[in-house]
Amino acid sequence: MKIAFFLLLLCSSAYGATCPTGEAKDKSALVQIEHRWARAAEQHDSAALGCLLADEFEEADFDASLINRSTMLVNSMKPSNGHSDLVDLHVHVYGDVAYVRGIGVNSNNGRPAGKTRFTDIFVYRARRWQCVAGHESRFPEAR
Repeated sequence: MKIAFFLLLLCSSAYGATCPTGEAKDKSALVQIEHRWARAAEQHDSAALGCLLADEFEEADFDASLINRSTMLVNSMKPSNGHSDLVDLHVHVYGDVAYVRGIGVNSNNGRPAGKTRFTDIFVYRARRWQCVAGHESRFPEAR
């Protein structure tokens, strides 16, 4: 019962957030969004993250599981000391649809924690970009 209430509260705060509108339909806007996403995750800012994720968002994670929007928002509230530097970002815009591919160089408590390659797919609606799907893969560990 407490978990259901927490989920309702979390989702309603993300929906109630004032999300940016009037975003440009260009590559630089999507690069900024990816960096905003990384900051929101690090700062456990579910409201900011809620603005970036479409209602139907799903991500294929490292272990092949699917993570939906609600789960992503709940996970964003879990304590962590993780940090990701985004590099090698490639943005492709096709009108109201775009994708971003890049690499996250991850650390935890200031120590290297591996790299991930990601692809995020966005649609432009309600005068802003919203991520509808994502995929992450870990780089093999160096031996």
